[in-house]
Amino acid sequence: MSGAAALAGLVAGAERVYRDYSLQTVVEWKARTGGLAIGYMPIYVPRELLHAQGVLPVGLMGGRDDLEIIKGDAYYQSYICHIPRSTIELGLNGSLDCLDGVLFPAICDVIRNLSGMWSMLFPGKYVRYLDVPQNFDRRVGGAFYMRELREIARDLETRGALALDAENLRGAIRAFNENRRLVRGLYELRYRQPWKVPTHELYVLLRASIVMPVEESTAMLTQYSALAQADTSRQPLDQARVAVTGSFCEQPPLGLIRTLERAGCYIVDDDFVQIHRYILHDIPLDGDPLENLVTAYLEDGVASPTRYIGDGVKGEALLQRAKESGAEGVLFCAPSFCDPALLDQPMIVRAVERAGMMWTAFKYSENGGQFQVIREQAGTFADSIKLWSPA
Repeated sequence: MSGAAALAGLVAGAERVYRDYSLQTVVEWKARTGGLAIGYMPIYVPRELLHAQGVLPVGLMGGRDDLEIIKGDAYYQSYICHIPRSTIELGLNGSLDCLDGVLFPAICDVIRNLSGMWSMLFPGKYVRYLDVPQNFDRRVGGAFYMRELREIARDLETRGALALDAENLRGAIRAFNENRRLVRGLYELRYRQPWKVPTHELYVLLRASIVMPVEESTAMLTQYSALAQADTSRQPLDQARVAVTGSFCEQPPLGLIRTLERAGCYIVDDDFVQIHRYILHDIPLDGDPLENLVTAYLEDGVASPTRYIGDGVKGEALLQRAKESGAEGVLFCAPSFCDPALLDQPMIVRAVERAGMMWTAFKYSENGGQFQVIREQAGTFADSIKLWSPA
């Protein structure tokens, strides 16, 4: 098999996993191990803690354009985002039956309310609203978060998980450090040669990774990196380099990402499937691993609309990533009715304008399937960058 064929086969396999609402990778893992599988909503949970207790963390990112929402619409108003509707639908239609529980991290009121609905709809499942700190002082937010993690560990142990052990946690941190390094490496390769790592491919790899054991994800990403770098059949095109922001929670349809690429955009930075890059650097392995996990969240988390920024300026982190990636413009790509993204957007727009960068904005829903208007807007934006951008 040629390298190009192997690369295509690998991506096709990842896309099958991404499109599988029944979570067969999770079902098979549970059959092999007899372990617990705990789902989690975006954008961050301490997956290392679950892994150390023999639990499989399973990312839940809602539905896609091929999921018909019937029951889910009855639970939420029309003026909120789409991800809770599809998540409820998947729960009620049995797609998530293989999960032993779900963690709902603090993102917004909608996800908080979803955790309450989940408790009522699935009373036999473990449900936990993970109230992450917004005070990053170790004596305050750190003590609070440490207590939260210890309580989750005890809850999981009462349901059959392993007791939390320092060496197991250290090993889990090591495994996720390696996985995050691979993801960072693929993003850096895309900075340099975006034609080597098309974003629609990277996206399905990242989406597939969140429903499989970290070791399998690492093997898949390692293989993809090697094949992508060795492939000489892909050649650069005269496309505009853009950063996409606003899609950290409800994820865009795969068709939307392909549309942006076909419209003449190289996506060189994004906030898709942000769990893979929420912690910016390796978590130290020496010392108390639980304290290291807490400190990483407090001091090394990505700038996000869901994370309090005290002395900093909204938009600075995006501008830094744009500089590192060589982005020539910014696409504000947020889900409809996403309060965190849309409330932040005016402040980030001002930062982008102060930096002299071009930008445009549009909204989407995870179940959208028609993107002609967005294609025309993105194509015009890409042409404008090529004609008039000072970058």
